[in-house]
Amino acid sequence: MFPDDIADLAAAVIAAAMARGWTIATAESCTGGLVAGALTEVAGSSAVVDRGFVTYSNAAKITLLGVPGSMLEAHGAVSEPVARAMAGGARERAGTDLSISITGIAGPGGGSAEKPVGLVHFGCAAPEGLAHERHVFEGLDREGVRLASVRTALRLLLAACEAG
Repeated sequence: MFPDDIADLAAAVIAAAMARGWTIATAESCTGGLVAGALTEVAGSSAVVDRGFVTYSNAAKITLLGVPGSMLEAHGAVSEPVARAMAGGARERAGTDLSISITGIAGPGGGSAEKPVGLVHFGCAAPEGLAHERHVFEGLDREGVRLASVRTALRLLLAACEAG
């Protein structure tokens, strides 16, 4: 279902989380559940994957993850503070060891000079703290941005498992 590199990354995340005895939650906006889908494609993932939140709307980010409405108004959904709040909210509400959040502009429309198509913010909440990465996946179509986001999210989860 997923390209081989994504399937391999997902399998590595599941193995690393199992080795630590960790559980994972996802909080996805522009990827619409693809990270959770890649993880649950791996046999035995039910020992690790607790749940996935698909919070495409601002209302969903507020009600499901506890992202403050004032934060969304001040920074917009595609921002570092919101990515961090999404990851923290997912980890807290799911009660997992690890969570990943993805919020971005996959295109083809919706971009601006300040926030171009391909801009994606990631949050990763782990026992040792909350990390953030910002990427601009230039020159990719909607599918390309979404798949690049899945790859980045899985790499962040793997790094958090290996560092933990």
